[in-house]
Amino acid sequence: MAFNDSHTVRPHNEQAVSGARANKVLRNTYALLAMTLLFSAVTAGAAIALGIQQMNIFVFFIGAYGLMFLVHKTANSAMGLLATFAFTGFMGFTLGPIISAYLTLPNGGALIMNALAMTGLTFIGLSAVALMTKKDFSFLGNFLLAGAIVLVLAMVAGLIFQIPALSLMVSAGFVLFASAAILYQTSEIVHRAGETNYILATISLYVSIYNLFISLLSILGIMSND
Repeated sequence: MAFNDSHTVRPHNEQAVSGARANKVLRNTYALLAMTLLFSAVTAGAAIALGIQQMNIFVFFIGAYGLMFLVHKTANSAMGLLATFAFTGFMGFTLGPIISAYLTLPNGGALIMNALAMTGLTFIGLSAVALMTKKDFSFLGNFLLAGAIVLVLAMVAGLIFQIPALSLMVSAGFVLFASAAILYQTSEIVHRAGETNYILATISLYVSIYNLFISLLSILGIMSND
């Protein structure tokens, strides 16, 4: 009888501990995500104020992937937070030239605000779906892997052929990819110990939001003939 009692109580305790751990990771992730997004807005504003008109593509890739690598190497230490702000600050700075270019358009300000609003609503909606339905979106992992390969190839083709329709398709693909990544990452935190490090979880969600905003802004620009 005692064996049966201990056998039934243990899974309940483990489930409670797992749920508490997931809630803690979620709280820390969303808090850090909010701070990094705010910091990115500041660095983007700094780039605009400095009059930065163009970001060298090689500088972008070296800075982005170099700092991303640093975040992953230091994620389990206090240096991880500094690396996180360095990465998100750099990514925000790279938005400066893009936003500056849109601000020169007659309706550029409206396009930017619409893209921001759509990004925020999409993120909140997808997060709510993952948190409230408790559905396991781990099946999206294979889709994300395949989607990343397809999008990289499409981006290369877009740079070579400069076809507006292809650019629109790539942007739409990134919207779907970023949306799936938000669902997948949130689900990983909720349903399993797939992500217990809130720094890595923050970076994953940040990159998805960044791609979502850029892609929506591009789509709005193309559709408005700008």
